[in-house]
Amino acid sequence: MTTAFYPGSFDPMTNGHLDVLVQALQVADHVIVAIGVHPGKTPLFSFEERAELIRASLKDALPEKTASIDVVSFDRLVVDAARANGAKLLIRGLRDGTDLDYEMQMAGMNRQMAPDVQTVFLPAGTASRPITATLVRQIAAMGGDVAAFVPPTVLAALKSRFAR
Repeated sequence: MTTAFYPGSFDPMTNGHLDVLVQALQVADHVIVAIGVHPGKTPLFSFEERAELIRASLKDALPEKTASIDVVSFDRLVVDAARANGAKLLIRGLRDGTDLDYEMQMAGMNRQMAPDVQTVFLPAGTASRPITATLVRQIAAMGGDVAAFVPPTVLAALKSRFAR
């Protein structure tokens, strides 16, 4: 069984994240969605809320694959967390050339530290390329419509969080 590690903040889960997760499930038998937790940062949603939004989003998109993912938190180097979770693949989504440049540097460093963990780049779909969780949070906080950028479950959570 091939296990992949898909790290990120997922604050909140976007359609871009979901697109990459669906692709990752075509490459690996099991995907560990790993939510990075940083003590110095205050996320919009707690770890538990983000984990539930990820599970619910996948259940809506691919109900037959819900048993193929786990959601964990991590607060150390990604490659160390991937190894600790038995993953041999590290999933990274790419939106554009800027992402590629940064991710290539990270992949090179990660390969030096953990040659047994292979980085796999998955391109975001055309509709997902401009989406960032930061922009989604900002638009939602200002009362904008983010329905085109997030799964329905996440949209409901954002509306609830920013209800005026």
